[in-house]
This record gives sequence, C-alpha cells and structure tokens, in this order.
Amino acid sequence: MKRDAFRQVPPEGEEPEKMLHTKMDGMPFPPMPGSKPDGKNFGSGPPPSGWKPPMADISWVKNLKLDIPYANESEAQQLDLYYPEQGDGPFPALLHIHGGGFAFGNKRDDHMDAYLDGIRRGYVVGSIGYRLSGEATFPAAVLDVREAIRFVRKHAAKYRIDPDRIAVIGGSAGGNLTALLAMNIPNGSFLSESETENFNTVPYVQVAIDQFGPTDFRSMDAQARANGISFADHDRPESPESKYIGAPIQEADPALCAAANPVTYISDAMCPLLIEHGRMDRLVPFAQSETLYKAICEILGDGRAEFVPLDNADHEDKEFTEAENMQRIWDFLGKNL
Repeated sequence: MKRDAFRQVPPEGEEPEKMLHTKMDGMPFPPMPGSKPDGKNFGSGPPPSGWKPPMADISWVKNLKLDIPYANESEAQQLDLYYPEQGDGPFPALLHIHGGGFAFGNKRDDHMDAYLDGIRRGYVVGSIGYRLSGEATFPAAVLDVREAIRFVRKHAAKYRIDPDRIAVIGGSAGGNLTALLAMNIPNGSFLSESETENFNTVPYVQVAIDQFGPTDFRSMDAQARANGISFADHDRPESPESKYIGAPIQEADPALCAAANPVTYISDAMCPLLIEHGRMDRLVPFAQSETLYKAICEILGDGRAEFVPLDNADHEDKEFTEAENMQRIWDFLGKNL
C-alpha cells in the first residue's frame, strides 16, 4: 500500500489488553512492576484458564446504553455509551479501545474507571468491543473498529453525539487500533475493503490517543534486544502478534504486517494524535512509538502528532491513568476536539 494512494479526508456525506508474556529458554519472566495477584499483568505467561480482567465500576453512572450492536457478524461487535447527567447534546465523544494482545480483554475493563470522568466534563464516553484473534485474525479487529466508528457517525443524532467531534483512545493492542483509526483511512483503501462496497458513511475520527501501542511487529524483537529492557518474544508462533497476524511474524507475508502498521497510512488525512509510551516498557519496546512519531514528523512535518515519553513507566503502568497524565489527555482533547 502506497502512502500517496490515500486521499484527503472528504466532507462528511462524500465517499472516497495487554500483550501476553511468554517464556524464553524455559525461564519465566519476573512480575511486572505494580502488578497485583488478581491483576492483569502475568509475568510468567498468559492468563490462567478462566481468567477475566478486572471490570470498571459503572454502578454510579446514571445514563448509559450497554451492548449496542454495531454489526452482526459476532457478539463481540458491540459498544457501550455513558452519558453526562446534564444536557441533551449533541456531545463530543471519547471512545475507548481495550488492549489485551488482540486476544484478551473486555470493553468494560477497569481502564474505564479513569475515562468515565469524561462524562463529568461533558463527553459521551464509550468503549468498543471487537473480534479477538481466537475468533478471527487480522484484519478483523481493524475492520470492526472502523465499522464501529461508521455506526456512531451514522447514528449520531440517535445517540446524541456530535459526529464531527469523535476521539478514540487505546493502550497496547488498543493503541495500535487507535493509531490506525487516527490515520483516517478512506473507505475501500484498507485491506479487504472494496471500493465498490456500499459504505454509507466514513470511519473518520477527529482526535486520537495511542498509549504504548505496537506498530511494526517485525521490528519488535530487534528493538527489545537493543534496549535491554523489553522482552524479545514477539516473533514466536505463540506470541500475541503472531496469533493476531495468523502466522509467526518473521514467516508471515511482510505486506500483511505492513497493513497492520499505522506508519503505512500516514497522510494529510491523519487527525491530531497524542502518543504516550513508557521508556521502561518491558513488553512493547519504547522505540515502537518513537518510530511512529518520527515517521509522522518526517512525512507531515506539521506538528500533527505529540509524543510524551514517560521516563519511569512500564507497560500498562498506573502512571498512565494517574491525575497528572489524565489531565494531559483532557487538555489534548480540549485543544483539538
């Protein structure tokens, strides 16, 4: 896919969880900093059978709509919406895309505890479910989140959302999907989407926030070895990325990995993007986000992206949802949405 093949964003109405740890050499990895016995960080391997992520407390939210189907291929294709108590809208929207190595996670996980503060700030806050790799491999997850955005835009009046003020946020695998949405890839230009398909709206967003998301799967292990911090296990057949792509990463068609890489789609259509990554990330190498940011600067050179390194943060570090960083996110949204 060539970057110059992607068109400018047309006017509306015109068509154009955490990565899973594995073992190396039979030795388990140490626990992630700040991990809890019942938490989401499994330093010595994937979650145990039957494990479920901790869920957000939504009991206090008075106005909400849960499990709204945005497509009909899978039960995973549902979204939740949480509303401000005051006002009739239309409201700006912040939509969360959960992580989980493309294999686990839940749209109602406890990341929402931080984001639900948005309803007090006048946002509709939502969360998008999508097909995981155990059900369907790439590009299913990307097709799902693109369809979810189309659904929200098409039914914006019904759900009291301003279709021209939609932001997305995601971490880890959700960060990858968020960064892909940020590129505002036109209908018919993404893998397996046909230009003749009868799309009746576009999957465009106005702001995106990518936290510690992988970008170039094929370079992750080399970057991990180079930084001496991250785990070099992403090429293995059982890695989350390999299972997501459908083949061991270094044996997979390079074009398939390129199609999952947000860098492939950088163009003037891209929305403002905030990228955050911890320098101490032991799972997704810091260089993944650094490379994305540098590519955006090289291609666009217009300050479209902001990059915030968190010097002491690990993968899924609590620092990302603490007050200081959340204020940074609300400020970025306020400036660009």
